[in-house]
Amino acid sequence: SGPRRRVFLRLFSAAIAIGAIQTVLIFSFALTTENRNSDFFQAGSVLGAWLGTTYATGAWIGLYVRITGRRRRLEKDTRLQLALRDAELRALEAQVNPHFLFNCLNSIRALVVENPAQAQDMITRLANMLRYSLHRDRGHTVPLASELEAVTDYLALESVRFEDRLRVKLAIDDDSRQVPIPPMLLQTLIENAVKHGIAMLPGGGELVIRASLEQDCMMVEVENTGQLRAPKPGATGLGLRNVRDRLRVLYGDRASLQLEERGGRVAATLRIPRVA
Repeated sequence: SGPRRRVFLRLFSAAIAIGAIQTVLIFSFALTTENRNSDFFQAGSVLGAWLGTTYATGAWIGLYVRITGRRRRLEKDTRLQLALRDAELRALEAQVNPHFLFNCLNSIRALVVENPAQAQDMITRLANMLRYSLHRDRGHTVPLASELEAVTDYLALESVRFEDRLRVKLAIDDDSRQVPIPPMLLQTLIENAVKHGIAMLPGGGELVIRASLEQDCMMVEVENTGQLRAPKPGATGLGLRNVRDRLRVLYGDRASLQLEERGGRVAATLRIPRVA
């Protein structure tokens, strides 16, 4: 290409010039120690020295350009990958917020007329969750303890809607509370359990949230009363797909999400490495 050819010509010219300068320096120094009539000062010797120094200089420049060029390409590729990774993460996180917000607003709407005081409390809790969403860590992770605070607000909202149909149990190991987790991830799994599990049962059910450490990873489990059902027509499955996509972008194959039925219960098991 044109730019590459121009760079080559500049480097070639520089090698010739540097070779000439080195040759002059070599023979200038030789004049102080050698006889001017020595064979060392013959035209052939001068030409040979110039060609030799030019070749050596050109080889060194070529090697330097190759090494630094490869490093620059790697740095450029790395910056591009990081930019794409950041863009994908932000796009995936943006999918969570509207989905989460619409469900909460539907819960609040049901109480605005029937119980204004409770509706006001729900709005306060929703504001807390939105504040949490807006101020989350730039590294795309937060301590599990912070995520649990947002989850507590969400479950308080849903408890108003479901009353005694939603029974919640927590089993969180203290050691796991500071392990980083993608924000809104646990919230999405719990929302999915409530929407597709508890809400489908006339008598409601139990929601159990567990977190514990296992060697180099943390296991988070959301278990609810209910059973796995085939997706309804038109269902997007956005929540779980979003969770899996975010895990893939952040951790590659080091994290996993499994959904299984356990005799009248459905469990979503999430495994996340302690270090991203």
